[in-house]
Amino acid sequence: MSKTAKPSRPPSASGETSRWTFLTNHAHVLIVLHSDPDMVLREVALRVGITERGVQRIVQDLEDEGFIRREKVGRKNHYQVMTDESLRHSLEAHCTIGDLLKLISG
Repeated sequence: MSKTAKPSRPPSASGETSRWTFLTNHAHVLIVLHSDPDMVLREVALRVGITERGVQRIVQDLEDEGFIRREKVGRKNHYQVMTDESLRHSLEAHCTIGDLLKLISG
């Protein structure tokens, strides 16, 4: 990569590339799994714009902290987002995951 070349960035919903977003990849994974609890992590990775391994780490973080539950259904996983859990940062701890999901889904 030349000194002037910019690293590849995932496209935004409008198709433009962006340098940063307001939500973290953890939030993006939560949003995607809430919208489709049976989605395979490879598809989550494509939607979020990160690697499958990155999604696996995030899912493990979310499960370890009690924000999602993973249930094996046959050969697949089903994910349940714990919408009553509070957000982690002190500035938003008065809100729940459900509040965030309602805000995002409109």
